[in-house]
Amino acid sequence: MRTDLSKATFIIPIRIESTDRMRNVITSLAFLLENFETNIIVKEVDSRSIFKEEAIPILEDICDVPIDILHIFEKSHEPLFHRQRVLNEMIMEAKTEIVVNYDCDVILPIESYVSAYIGIIEGIYDVVYPYGSGLYQKKVAATDITVSKFLETGDYTFLDAVSEDSTSDFGWAQFFNRQVYIDGGMENENFKAYAPEDKERYYRFTKLGYKVGRLNNPVYHLEHTRGENSWFSNPHMESNMLEWEKIQSMNRQQLFEYYLQQDYLKKYVSL
Repeated sequence: MRTDLSKATFIIPIRIESTDRMRNVITSLAFLLENFETNIIVKEVDSRSIFKEEAIPILEDICDVPIDILHIFEKSHEPLFHRQRVLNEMIMEAKTEIVVNYDCDVILPIESYVSAYIGIIEGIYDVVYPYGSGLYQKKVAATDITVSKFLETGDYTFLDAVSEDSTSDFGWAQFFNRQVYIDGGMENENFKAYAPEDKERYYRFTKLGYKVGRLNNPVYHLEHTRGENSWFSNPHMESNMLEWEKIQSMNRQQLFEYYLQQDYLKKYVSL
């Protein structure tokens, strides 16, 4: 029986650039589909839709539930993936009270999804990080056999057996009250590709006074090949770091005013 998370929308930006990324996308989506009654938006930006051509047929084959995913494809030959813009477009596409900024390589314990969801529905939090800060990351050296056994059984020991404990702080997944996400400036599109946007997001919503919560549970990260879009080789790294340093120098009022002035927000909301 699937758990009701119908007031949430998982927004998942993707570019499938390797076989391990393909496996991770299929695994995380199959897990969400099989375990939750919820809403899922996948936005793919690439030169062709690998998700439609290759991932969806596999999901249809392995899942016992309908593949109820809103898939949006944007054709692009740009080598760098502007994740922040893609996320913002999906925030505006979502119509639910909760939006979950969700990495396609992530699995959480079932209770983490439920606790984060309830925390926002009941107004306890505006934002929830559904994992602990510190040695809470399980770096999973996944194989096709490992993830197949996990999906078939729901037994996390299959992931634990090929995991290494590592640090976890700000990325992976965040549950947001959608209106708070918008009011707080959404994703900062001045960051491009790999960037300290995960640190900045936590810093900003905390600094602005929103109720930011955290669960002391693990997060399973399915490891993958890293290119310019997920490592320090990103050519925009210098400008990204300058943006992050500038934001850290601001007090609460300055930060609020800075985000009100951002041109990218005018595409989505009236300021």
